[in-house]
Amino acid sequence: MENSVDREAETGLVAAAGELDAVYRKIAKRILPFVILLFLVAWMDRVNIGFAKLQMLDDLGFSETAYGFGAGIFFLGYLLFEIPSNLFLERIGARKTFARIALLWGATSVAMMFVRSTTQFYVLRFMLGAFEAGLYPGVILYLTYWFPARRRGQMVGLFEAADPIAGIVGGPISGWIMGAMVGVAGLRNWQWLFIFEGIPSITLGLVALVIVVDSPTQARWLSEREKHLVLADLEADRRQAGPRKHGFREALRTPGVWILTLIYFCLVSANPTLGFWGPTIIKGMGVKSDSTIGLLSAVPYIVAMVALVLVSRSSDRMLERRYHTALSCLAAAVGLVLIGVFANAPHAAFAAFVLAVVGVLSAFAPFWQMPSLLLASTGAAVGIALINSIGNLSGWLGPFFVGWFMDRTGRTSAGLYLVAGIEVLAAVLILLFIPRARPGGNSGPGMSAEITPGA
Repeated sequence: MENSVDREAETGLVAAAGELDAVYRKIAKRILPFVILLFLVAWMDRVNIGFAKLQMLDDLGFSETAYGFGAGIFFLGYLLFEIPSNLFLERIGARKTFARIALLWGATSVAMMFVRSTTQFYVLRFMLGAFEAGLYPGVILYLTYWFPARRRGQMVGLFEAADPIAGIVGGPISGWIMGAMVGVAGLRNWQWLFIFEGIPSITLGLVALVIVVDSPTQARWLSEREKHLVLADLEADRRQAGPRKHGFREALRTPGVWILTLIYFCLVSANPTLGFWGPTIIKGMGVKSDSTIGLLSAVPYIVAMVALVLVSRSSDRMLERRYHTALSCLAAAVGLVLIGVFANAPHAAFAAFVLAVVGVLSAFAPFWQMPSLLLASTGAAVGIALINSIGNLSGWLGPFFVGWFMDRTGRTSAGLYLVAGIEVLAAVLILLFIPRARPGGNSGPGMSAEITPGA
């Protein structure tokens, strides 16, 4: 693997020792805090339905199955609109794309306060997914404009930290709103939840228009030398990555993209399941207070935030993605099973809940280093969106099956066992179809455009 000085020497832009590292730290400090905050509020708006459920279902007379279906239909909107959104980002830039996404999903989140029927519930959840579509894959694509592959795993890991941060911050806030806003101004507590957590999204949409920069060439806060160093390094990184698919049709015809899509479908299943059903699972452990449920729901995400940063750093340091992703999926599966096994032992069940959250969240950063080894340019925009949108459909099926089983058995465990099996399948697919890293590879498994089995 070439180091950064070798890359710069190729282009005649030799930097002093540590100069390029300083530039990338400067970039990270500028762009990461906002995209993390953006994803944080998006995740809160996506999963606050899990807290609203504690009172909303009784008020509106919804079944557990209807809740699971409506919570998960969010991902059908993802499926239909993520690829167009990422293609649009490539055309109009991240600034306008992130602003559009945040403004529309924030308004839809607030509109959830007016739900009175299952049809309205399904429509607004679908719209929330359609409007948010493109944020996650858009940020993954956006980071490729700023960071080479050898640094991207850690950057994605830091971005993924928004997920546990949302759990750490959002759980207690949501629990407090549910506990403190009962009957205030004639509204139900779940209505206040949607109002208070939708407004920040609208605000961030306006802020995006002011502070987001589309690419290094447009960054006024970089000097001309800093721009040249970054652009030269990114170009050297692209050359070293070798031939990759660039076009829309090429991406769709690449078998590796579809294998990664199937893997991601299995991998992601536990994340929305735990998000949408987490408060219910904790309540089933004997916790009655909404505020206490909110505080306890933050604990797994505190642990997960540390774990995912450590896993992403380890993945970058070892230039290994395969085992980091597969072992994380297996940890999530073990946690999901043990939640059910220890249903009558609340402390053990809660520890299993922590393990499940840690496992699934730790898998994302190493996984997302795989598509960029196959794809570039428009192909990357399409491939990343395709993998994320279709993969996230399991976020519909997982919560739905948990609700379906709960209506029939009164317990969440059967649905959790099913999701655990899907996580195991993700690990098996990775070990069967993702090749080992080639010696000297620039970022993980030596994936060619045609992925072949690798033991």
